[in-house]
Amino acid sequence: MHAVVRGAPGRLTRLAPPPAATRHRTVRARGPRAPAVAAGSATVEPVDPTGPPLPEHGAPADRLAGGRVLVVCTGNICRSPYVERRLCSLLAGSGVSVRSAGTSAAVGRPMSVESGQRLAALGGDASGFSARQLDEDLVAEADLVVTAARAHVAPVVRLHLPALRRTFALADLADLLSGVPAEQVRATSGDTRAGRVAALAVARRGLVVPRRVADADIVDPIGRPPRVYDRMVREVEAVLPSVVAALRA
Repeated sequence: MHAVVRGAPGRLTRLAPPPAATRHRTVRARGPRAPAVAAGSATVEPVDPTGPPLPEHGAPADRLAGGRVLVVCTGNICRSPYVERRLCSLLAGSGVSVRSAGTSAAVGRPMSVESGQRLAALGGDASGFSARQLDEDLVAEADLVVTAARAHVAPVVRLHLPALRRTFALADLADLLSGVPAEQVRATSGDTRAGRVAALAVARRGLVVPRRVADADIVDPIGRPPRVYDRMVREVEAVLPSVVAALRA
């Protein structure tokens, strides 16, 4: 921009802009990276404290492409929190954010002692968990919804109809993703990795024979003997590998 000043009567003198070397640009200083911390239902990657605001779910901006997974059971104190925290551990560093909720949640309660003990035996951590009620916002924000039983799919979809194409019982999802190479996940259309996994699972529904009803659900152990919690863990751990592999693809 040029400045104009008055010189001799009737004459105007145009001044040149200052040299480029005198121009200033404000540069934001970046501080040291903070260590990873546990935030609610998921482990958060280290974030520059002077950087831009974090997106929802605590996922750093450069990790958002991993997407959001929602795990659903009934009370949100036994099955879904166990699966949530196991996924958090197994997907650490992938950018995938995981949380859970219940269709009839015991809101505010911690993970059951029995589930927490079995989680700890596998290196997990139940601390800080608080049960929450499933609602429309949770479903709408999720790229992939995983339920403990087939009966949980309908309550999810009733809250948000578009979720029909991204909601699966955990065992069914595992079957749909079994043996799928990482390249096929990456080649599937979707804005996030979790969204691509959901889209691929839908596309494979006609290619995989569904499980029998008796084999499709993760057993509900609440109020039952310790051996039923052990069975819950075996059923979950048997089907997690193919789901985790796809979400890490």
